[in-house]
Amino acid sequence: MIQVDRLTKHYGPVTAIRDVSFSVEKGEIVGFLGPNGAGKTTTMRILSCFMPATGGTAKVAGYDVFSQSLEVRRRIGYLPENVPLYLELPVAAYLDFVAEIKGLSRSDRKRRVGEVMERCDIADVQHRLIGKLSKGYRQRVGLAQALINDPDVLILDEPTIGLDPVQVAEIRALIKSLAGQHTVILSTHILPEVSMVCQGVIIINRGRIVARGSLDRLAEEFFPTSRIQLQIAGPAEAVGPALRQIPGVLQIEQQAMINGVGTYLVESTRGRDVRAPIAQLVAERRWGLLELHQIGMNLEEVFLRVVAGEEYAPAGPPERNGGT
Repeated sequence: MIQVDRLTKHYGPVTAIRDVSFSVEKGEIVGFLGPNGAGKTTTMRILSCFMPATGGTAKVAGYDVFSQSLEVRRRIGYLPENVPLYLELPVAAYLDFVAEIKGLSRSDRKRRVGEVMERCDIADVQHRLIGKLSKGYRQRVGLAQALINDPDVLILDEPTIGLDPVQVAEIRALIKSLAGQHTVILSTHILPEVSMVCQGVIIINRGRIVARGSLDRLAEEFFPTSRIQLQIAGPAEAVGPALRQIPGVLQIEQQAMINGVGTYLVESTRGRDVRAPIAQLVAERRWGLLELHQIGMNLEEVFLRVVAGEEYAPAGPPERNGGT
């Protein structure tokens, strides 16, 4: 549904993105992540036909974003970080106006306006001026305008910014419900949001794609070990050395010792489950096993390791970089 190949954008001497390549399959929801200035917004603006690229190609729903931009625009919905709403219009009138611009017939406009207002939970404010709404409601109106033409592809830049926790949960559920029907690229700084909503992740840093895939695949790629947290009632001077003797255990870190109960972080070879040998060891030594659970790698850990690895990698030729 989305194919990007060696996309590059220069702003004069500044390189915002260079040789960006990735693809998103039909019906996927993909998180597009990166630190400030990495090139996220530049890439999304090119895909939405908001600006041209300097080089490379990009196709959305089979249409080229450069030579067939009108066809692309008919098939996308775009929610920029700062939504350019017409504050002097009532909500329903604004959505009807957007639907007309996007080519919907009069009968279809009325139906779609009603549907997206219900879906985005703004029907109760449809007659109010947008300028009188709270920031959260304005964000919902922005999402409604992105959905108004029932697009094949949705490009969402910080869709939950400014919302309260209840509204955030509702918008996340709405975005998640779009999977299968729409292809979604979601850019956000709220990493747990990506874990809860997205099926895949693309990480961009300094204008280049540095990682992509499912969270599980990225965790395996950037964290070659598994981690287990233990609480054992037993002498610290004996517990640590005994755990190190278990095949597959690479490292033991004692995190705390309170009233004879030690908390330990055990790193082991990925793919080798050491939980049963640990339980057997504790039973044989007659210690108390109070806690044993595997710690999964979260997206924040993956993101920080990927970006930190890039930041401290050997630098190539000097290049000015200033994407957003």
